[in-house]
Order: sequence, then C-alpha cells, then structure tokens
Amino acid sequence: MKKRFIAVFTLLLVFAMIAAGCGTTNSNDNGGSSTSSKQEEKNGNNNKEDAVTGSITAVGSSALQPLVEAAAQQFSSENPGATINVQGGGSGTGLSKISEGAVDIGNSDIFAEEKEGIPAEKLVDHKVAVVGMGPVVHPDVGVEGLTKEQLIDIFTGKVKNWKELGGADQEIVVINRAKGSGTRTTFEQFGLDGAVPIEAQEQDSSGTVRKIVSETPGAISYLAFSYFDDSIVALAIDGKEPNQVNVETNDWKIWAYQHMYTNGEPMGLTKAFIDYILSDEVQTSLVTELDYLPVTGMQIERDANGEVTKK
Repeated sequence: MKKRFIAVFTLLLVFAMIAAGCGTTNSNDNGGSSTSSKQEEKNGNNNKEDAVTGSITAVGSSALQPLVEAAAQQFSSENPGATINVQGGGSGTGLSKISEGAVDIGNSDIFAEEKEGIPAEKLVDHKVAVVGMGPVVHPDVGVEGLTKEQLIDIFTGKVKNWKELGGADQEIVVINRAKGSGTRTTFEQFGLDGAVPIEAQEQDSSGTVRKIVSETPGAISYLAFSYFDDSIVALAIDGKEPNQVNVETNDWKIWAYQHMYTNGEPMGLTKAFIDYILSDEVQTSLVTELDYLPVTGMQIERDANGEVTKK
C-alpha cells in the first residue's frame, strides 16, 4: 500500500512538473507579447501626451497672411488636434491685438518699435521670413518701369496721366492700403523715400487691392511679391526688377521682415507653430514656393531705424 501511494505520488509530481514547464513556456511567450502590448500602449499614451493640441489665433499683416495660412493648414494636417485661426487686418491690428493679449500671435511687416503706442519691450519678435513689395498697375497702362522720382510724383499727385510717362492716355488712379498697414508703411518709407501720398481710396486687404487694380483702368498700387500674378503688372524701379535676388542684396529696397510677435515667450501650441514655420522643412519649401525669402538667405540686415548692414 505504501509502495502504491509513493508510485501514485511520484506520477502526480511528474505531471505537475510537466504542467509547470508548459505553463512557464506559455508564460514566456505570452509575456513577450504582453510586454510588447504594454509598451505599445505606453508609447501610444506618450504620443498622445506629446501631440500638439488646442487652438490659437494669429492676426495682422495681410502680406504675411498667405504664408501663415498655408503653414497653418500643413501644421494642422500633421497635428489633427491643433487649430490655427488666421486673420488679416493689417500690421497695426496685429501689433495692437498682441499687445492687448487678445490674440496668441500678432503678424506684422514692421518692427513693433515703429508703431506708436505699442509697448515693444513687452513683445517677443520672431522673424519668420522676408517679403519684397513693389508697385503694381493695371495691364493696360502701357508702362513696365519707372524711376524712383516718377513713382514719387505719381503717389504725391504731381503726375496725373500715364501719357506723361510714355504710357496710355489714361488718368492715373492711386489706390492705397489703409493707414496702419505694414505694407503701406514699408512702401512709403523705402519706395517713396518718406513722401506722403495723396488722399485716395484705401483698402484693408492686399487681396482686395490686387482685384481692384486688375479691374480698374489706370490703377496703381503696391503689393507684396506673394500677391503678384498675371492679372496685374509689377513695375521695375530704376531698371531694377522686383525679385528675390535683388531683395537679398538690397538692390531692391522695398522689402520688410515678416514678424510674428508674441506677448512674452511663446508656449505650447503657439511655440510649436512658430518653431514649425522656422523649421528647415518650411523655410526651404513653403516659404520660397509662396515668393517669400528665408531670413537666412539675406546678405544684409536692417534694423528698426531702417539702417542696413552687411552680414
């Protein structure tokens, strides 16, 4: 009886060991999968934590608006949880709104120091691109270039008909951007050498200016290169063409930095979006595709006083 009990006990012990061995093997296999699943879950959670989400608003310069809108669209497609609201209104509006803390980013063609009443010392400047600007006319005026003196004479009202400049016998129709516009400030400073233009119709949007010039016989105004198209004619000045190469060397002097101002150092989605625009990916593709210039391509620098130095 005792021998039979020992035999049965031994047999049960062998079965237990076999079962334990199988369990250990299965545990190792499933444990690997389980560990992998846990790691994937952990990684998934990390990705969710690292994903950029939320909503911000950028307001201001219409010259910078096409770039910011295109970058916002790309950024949001790569970060589905992020929403970038982009509005125009002019540089003055952008600087005022960011100073008040009403928006997350204030877009501007001009330095904050150039705008009266703006506490520039409280704002952080992010130069994201350079934009060239120049005079544009209706295609039928019959003029493709002017001297700087002629340009000033047009905008100050001394010349009133295109035939005086070798063009069509047609009255000159001046169209200005609204006061406070960074494009207008830049054009008056570097295109008109500080001369004050005549009173004329004013428009808040560069897109509207382009449409009116293209549809109004005898019209002249000024736009950022990013708004140039076949519906209008961009004029050369003193034999210099309005193009990126001439801007980089300052042979074309009507240009401006494109600033994205923040009220203090940017954080969260605001920082992520500005970093994205400054990334090599955007600077070497989207910026140039939209007829802006990367800041790194400039051979010269210009300060808030308009002083130019070579890099």
